[in-house]
Amino acid sequence: MSYRVVLWGTGNVGRHALIGIDARPDLELVGVWVSSAEKAGRDAGELAGLGRTLGVSATNDVEAILALEPDCVVHTAMADNRLMEALDDLAMLLRAGINVVSSGPVFLQYPDGVVAPEMIDPLRNAAAAGGVSLWVNGIDPGFANDWLPLMLTSVCERIDEVRCFEILNYATYDQAMVVFDIMGFGQAMDHIPMLLQPTVLTMAWGSVVRQLAAGLDVELDAVEESYVRLPAPETFQIASGTVEKGTVAGLRFEVRGMRAGKAVVVLEHVTRLRDDIGPDWPQPTGQGGYRVTIKGEPNYTLDLQMLGSDGDHNTAGLKATAMRLVNAVPAVIAGAPGLLTALDLPLVTGRGLAG
Repeated sequence: MSYRVVLWGTGNVGRHALIGIDARPDLELVGVWVSSAEKAGRDAGELAGLGRTLGVSATNDVEAILALEPDCVVHTAMADNRLMEALDDLAMLLRAGINVVSSGPVFLQYPDGVVAPEMIDPLRNAAAAGGVSLWVNGIDPGFANDWLPLMLTSVCERIDEVRCFEILNYATYDQAMVVFDIMGFGQAMDHIPMLLQPTVLTMAWGSVVRQLAAGLDVELDAVEESYVRLPAPETFQIASGTVEKGTVAGLRFEVRGMRAGKAVVVLEHVTRLRDDIGPDWPQPTGQGGYRVTIKGEPNYTLDLQMLGSDGDHNTAGLKATAMRLVNAVPAVIAGAPGLLTALDLPLVTGRGLAG
């Protein structure tokens, strides 16, 4: 069976999602929505950098996309800097009877107890009205801290703490808004960026610890957050621009799910712009990736290394987010109407991609 799919947004993740949709024999690309007039009219293959055309032209006409009546929209548009608009877009697609898999807003991967009901209820109502489903996921929040750790807990006798790491150098991540404005790299050490405003870490990654807790049948007492930063030892360049000496060049944060005064599930990010920053912080295996540690009986450490064919771990991370969504399209279409989480889906594989 083939499913008709629209790609919504052709940025860092969307370009890879286009390639992924084209690679799956059970998905048919029928439309591409873009936010800019300069991309409208261009072929999807060109926007994806495939070196060949796909016969589908991009449009910035929302009504034209809705008229296609696709089975699913793969939504990869930036949500961090336009939260309410992104929620409105998702609700619109759901009301139109279109299933959606999306990379954001990230708190929607498991929003209960993370954000106020008034931010979630319009989406649930829209999904019910349209008889369709919404699933938000990626690599982080997503696979690296939902199915990967939960799978590892299946070989435990006792679990004291589950900790999920992202350990990455973001120097090659070419997204200045995220790196400088949202995360605060390259800013003065006393500047508090959007990501580190009170409760924002918990809103973004509280969904991770609450979903893990639900998967382990643990009722949390509280969710706590903390962070530390390190300055650049000298001025240097990264893909997104210049990092001046003395500005933020290293960030380490935790979001902790607490039970009886102890951290039971923890999300930890260790982010550097140079490998020599924070030498005493956790170090990656290979160029970088994700790690799960379990304290209990037995103790476990599981490392997930990433590397794109271009030699860049950040490319691999973008592809992982894109393909986590694309490969889940059939399962989400088959799912019960509503707001789905990773706990609701069957095993999703790269069906049709081998060979």
